[in-house]
Amino acid sequence: MKNAELNGLSIEDLTSKIKEEKELLQKLKFAHALSPIENPMRIRAARKVIAQLSTALVARRSQSK
Repeated sequence: MKNAELNGLSIEDLTSKIKEEKELLQKLKFAHALSPIENPMRIRAARKVIAQLSTALVARRSQSK
């Protein structure tokens, strides 16, 4: 996700996106454990998106205080 997209999201949107991405990551890891997935870099990309969303959420919460 781009920073412009992250800046437009509210705190509730960010938390819901984090939840969705964590579920996706869990599914990817499970699928990869059973049989190798076609593109294992998707796991790394999902972790990266979760980190970006979490960072934006912490920044947004510190601004609102």
